[in-house]
Formats: sequence, structure tokens, C-alpha cells
Amino acid sequence: MFSGSEILALALKEKIEEIGIDVVMKDNIQSARLAGFGSSGSAVELFVQETEFAKVNPVIEEFRLSI
Repeated sequence: MFSGSEILALALKEKIEEIGIDVVMKDNIQSARLAGFGSSGSAVELFVQETEFAKVNPVIEEFRLSI
């Protein structure tokens, strides 16, 4: 549902968790570093359950407009 820098992903994750929705964060930058190779670009992704997306979508849109 979101892919971007770690800073933006953490900010959005916090906003989503404030409304009581669990978020899974996949950090490809950290995974690549631990595996011994580099990574660039939008390498942090956030995921929520599909059933929660209707509740989360307004938060995501508000966040995107604020950045």
C-alpha cells in the first residue's frame, strides 16, 4: 500500500497505528545490508490487511497530500 523512504514509511506507520490498525513494514534496505549487498531507491514498504484498507485509505491520502 506504500513504498518510500524509511523516514516517510515510519511516519505513515505511526499515523496508521494511531487509528488502531496493525502495519507490517518490510525494510529491503536493512535486508540487503545484512545480506552483504547494497540497495537503493524506495526500499521500505508498508502493508495492511485488505479488510482494513477502507479504514486506512483516508489516512494514506491525507499523508500523501501533506508531504
